[in-house]
Amino acid sequence: MKAFYPSPLPLIQLSCPHTGPHGQDHWPSSYPECGSDAQSPIDIQTDSVTFDPELPALQPHGYDQLGTESLDLHNNGHTVQLSLPPTLYLGGLPRKYVAAQLHLHWGQKGSPGGSEHQINSEATAAELHIVHYDSESYDSLSEAAQKPQGLAVLGILIEVGEAENPGYEHILSHLHEISHKDQKTSVPPFSVRELLPPQLDQFFRYNGSLTTPPCYQSVLWTVFNRRAQISVGQLERLQQTLFSTEDEPSEALVQNYRAPQPLNQRTIFASFVPVGPMYTTGEMLSLGVGILLGCLCLLLAVYFIARKIRRKRLGNRKSVVFTSARATTET
Repeated sequence: MKAFYPSPLPLIQLSCPHTGPHGQDHWPSSYPECGSDAQSPIDIQTDSVTFDPELPALQPHGYDQLGTESLDLHNNGHTVQLSLPPTLYLGGLPRKYVAAQLHLHWGQKGSPGGSEHQINSEATAAELHIVHYDSESYDSLSEAAQKPQGLAVLGILIEVGEAENPGYEHILSHLHEISHKDQKTSVPPFSVRELLPPQLDQFFRYNGSLTTPPCYQSVLWTVFNRRAQISVGQLERLQQTLFSTEDEPSEALVQNYRAPQPLNQRTIFASFVPVGPMYTTGEMLSLGVGILLGCLCLLLAVYFIARKIRRKRLGNRKSVVFTSARATTET
């Protein structure tokens, strides 16, 4: 989720997620809300969510319209951000939330992960955030960002598939034009609906925060269970094209995601009944070891039984030969 920086405090460098004087572990010292108890992202454990059949269906209005004006694409040194027109808004929420911008989070080539949210401790290659604000209560995004449920953000987990995604290509094909920090370019209007998963009926809903400083706890999150897909080549362009610096030496803009935060006492609602994993990774390993040991014991048992039967047969043969020899001698 994009940061809002209303104060003159220095911008946090996101290219290294944890380490260094400006890493995630040090955020609360400059931005106290980053250490509060309703932070984002989170690891969604499907066996702990609450199914809510009363959750209204999410209705993205105007997402499939091309629009008439070009969109601004910006490398702000922390992510790639695309401006969105106010003709896009969300229905199915407590109030009308108007779109403002979208941006991406990703990892680094050769390293697993890249998404901010996880489902059952599984991260994906990247994550798209589409940011909206409560236009019924507030006049601007910056005003709404500091108010409870002032923002509504859609979280779309992105995984690698076989085919190139034409929707994401509207953004990724322009990255080379904004390779360095503060560079901007214009993108022809396109259907933002192409960036979403094909089906939107399965989602998780919870109250959380911005995922970068100042970490305002003002976000009504909707994280889709189904994923969008991009090709390997598209992911590599995202991972390798952008830099977080204006000039040389260039510093790659990578790993701009925040680690999952504690859920604490919050409830995660689901629009569907999730089918969670039957076993955890540890349980699967234990089960695998148990099966191997069981097979080994079975093989050993079969071996010793077969050996015993063979010895018994050999003994019977010797007995028959001995008995036959005695009978011949006596005759």
